Amino acid sequence: MPFFVLLERMFLGGFTPQYAACVAILTAFVLLFFDARFTWDWRRTLGRLEQTMLTAGQQIATIAAIILCASIVIGVLGMTGLGVKITSLILSGSGEMLWPALLLTALACLLLGMEVPTTAAYVICVSVAGPALQRLGLEPLLAHLFVFWFALLSTITPPVCGAVFIAAGMVGENWLKVAGVAMALGLGLYLVPLGMIANPALITLAEAPLATLAYTAKVGIALIAISYGVIAPFHPALRAALVVAGAAALFLGG
Repeated sequence: MPFFVLLERMFLGGFTPQYAACVAILTAFVLLFFDARFTWDWRRTLGRLEQTMLTAGQQIATIAAIILCASIVIGVLGMTGLGVKITSLILSGSGEMLWPALLLTALACLLLGMEVPTTAAYVICVSVAGPALQRLGLEPLLAHLFVFWFALLSTITPPVCGAVFIAAGMVGENWLKVAGVAMALGLGLYLVPLGMIANPALITLAEAPLATLAYTAKVGIALIAISYGVIAPFHPALRAALVVAGAAALFLGG
């Protein structure tokens, strides 16, 4: 019910995510007083309230520690000027070649975007990594989209995977195991930015809508093949073939 209320308030009610989250929390609090048959028992309610406060305290403490450590890293980058030097490091480490630079930029974005708000992650990452990609000939829009996308993937990428810690706390599972599952299920998220670079027609909907739709289908099929090859319980040979075929479709013919 709380998740339903959260989605309904955002997508049907048109409210902000913050407001929708508050309404969902209030809904969850009210539901603590009732069971599936809407009967009330004060002893059961007190036990639920106690367990809720203990669980919330543990999860908030864990998440707060993660965000605090990430803030320290971002502060050090800003105070020392290390963030500015990342651009020259990417250019020198990649040998002035685009694809090695993209991989280094993705790694830098995952580190710089550690559990900070969306706008802050984008601004930090594009200021230190964006110029390097543009100097290698990448169009500004593609460079910004690439940086923005990878800056947000830190939410499921260790070590500062905030969303993973929250999910692990909800199900009572080891966070490393949850992180591995999240990265496997979200494999396509890591490949979409690379697919945009290999297939620039993906972002030319206004100029060439038919070509954009064709390349969208091509990339979609490639991501499906790669994902099935990684996580599906098929024969190893079939899984390898799916990964190779998907990678060829994703990176060739763009």
